[in-house]
Amino acid sequence: MQRQQIYRFLLFLFTFVVFPVGFSYADNIKSVSLKKELSEAEKRKFDYFYYEGLNLKQAGKFDASYEAFTHCLAIDSTAAPVLFELSTFYLQLNRPEKALDLLKRAVANSDNNFTYRMTLASLSRNLGLYGEAAEEFEELVKDYPDKADLNYYLAEALTQKGEIGKAIEAFDALESVIGMNEALSMQKYKLYNTLDQPVEAFNEIEKLSLKYPMEARYQIIMGDLRLEKGELEKALEHYTKAKAIDPENPYYIVSMANYYEAKGDKEAAETQINNALINEKLDVDVKVSILSRYILKLSQVDKGSERANSLFQTLLEQHPEETEIKIMYAGLLVAQNKLDEAKFQIQLVTEMEPDNAGAWQQLLNLSLRSEDIPEVIRICNRGMELFPEAPEYYFYLGIAHYQQKEYEKALETYKAGIDIIPAENMPLKSDFYGQIGDIYYQMDQMDNAYAAYDEALKYNDKNVMVLNNYSYFLSLAKKDLKKAERMSAQCIKLEPDNATYLDTYAWIFFMQGNYSLAKIYIESALGKDKTNSSELVDHYGDILYMSGEKEKAIEQWQKAKELGKESPVLERKISEGIYIEDENPK
Repeated sequence: MQRQQIYRFLLFLFTFVVFPVGFSYADNIKSVSLKKELSEAEKRKFDYFYYEGLNLKQAGKFDASYEAFTHCLAIDSTAAPVLFELSTFYLQLNRPEKALDLLKRAVANSDNNFTYRMTLASLSRNLGLYGEAAEEFEELVKDYPDKADLNYYLAEALTQKGEIGKAIEAFDALESVIGMNEALSMQKYKLYNTLDQPVEAFNEIEKLSLKYPMEARYQIIMGDLRLEKGELEKALEHYTKAKAIDPENPYYIVSMANYYEAKGDKEAAETQINNALINEKLDVDVKVSILSRYILKLSQVDKGSERANSLFQTLLEQHPEETEIKIMYAGLLVAQNKLDEAKFQIQLVTEMEPDNAGAWQQLLNLSLRSEDIPEVIRICNRGMELFPEAPEYYFYLGIAHYQQKEYEKALETYKAGIDIIPAENMPLKSDFYGQIGDIYYQMDQMDNAYAAYDEALKYNDKNVMVLNNYSYFLSLAKKDLKKAERMSAQCIKLEPDNATYLDTYAWIFFMQGNYSLAKIYIESALGKDKTNSSELVDHYGDILYMSGEKEKAIEQWQKAKELGKESPVLERKISEGIYIEDENPK
């Protein structure tokens, strides 16, 4: 795409860098100070293009604005304001490394400009250059002590860099200016936990509890910390205080259940949760929150799944109309590999909320996992009615028909699906054409199959499934073997450890009579194969035979038979002890 065409797609510039409160972009463009000495004529020309670039940018004419700033840079390559402006364009073009380079040059030529330095530090952090970001923020903190919130950005960069102790110091510096607040204390609490300093973590929460004595959750957090250390009685003291403040706090209910679990009183723990689930004063969202948190604990104990299921049943009895509960329960059942029960819950959701696209997707996924082809067909047909713009239903309906050898129906489905795929979703179009190619191949319409594969590769020339199938089928037909070799090589480049693709590559060399390379790649395929593929072993026998190793070839053919391959040609190869070409190799 030409440069002047690119910028018409820009809707806005430079929006993801976070600046401290009080920053004004307008402050940056009131005057232009240049490091390089220019003649009067150069100065006038520079000023014209610079301010013209700003005006064009404000008017949304980004292509022309970029050109104007580029003219400025040709006059003075050290002009920091221009370097800064150009960096914003590269950010929007998703070329952050180029933007970073321009920002570094802007800062080098104007090291007292807060905006440039702040932008450079923020971009460095976003790019994962935490060390550079931390260094820049540290300098900013020193140079601008009145901007206390810089300590927050410094602390974040230090945390990401892994210097947790220094990050806490930065938060402390910020706290000394703005005072103690929950956000800072919670940040330090998390950092102390990262450092495995539970006493310091506890102290941060304790300070909050003293400042906000009517906030139950601080007492609950302290109780949880005590519980983790096995200090059950001290934990109970905090929970008791929390109950006095807010007895229906969902965090309190879960923590008390965990407390009873720690004591070994499972009955009391479940009673705690059950009472919450049947409590009419608690809304369903709170109940779901309580149950979700408790299930995390149950997942760590024996027979926790059965207990969790029982609790879900209680909640479903209380709120049979709440589809979100059914979806959550289905997720738990899937984790337990109870797919039929999960499907039943999601089926109920689709009946109660036919327009719930997510539920239909889950139902389709569950049916695919259980290989229930009739159900897949039912869901896809219904999905196409409800969501006519969703191509995934066409895709999986085509697969279902294909598996049932209903090739005409599959073909019709994929051709209809292609028409609704958005033009920009070229990889999906490629997949659809790839499926069409496979169908035509099964229908023995080879020219149509090859044409479909060619079309698929127009939309995505790295579609490995298409590259592999196309190249393999060409090799079986002994047609365009050089083209097949190129496509198969591309597969190996994209997925070098894929045994199937290595087998295809080996077979192409076999068909070309290059048995040495064929042997190298088939042995590599067998080394990476985790499925005990009888097909690969059979191919290995063929290649060994043509390489002059006839006894080893027979051994491999026999092994292929033992692995489950059934073929009259294979039987003849074993009994006659010679290679026999399969004339119907599908």
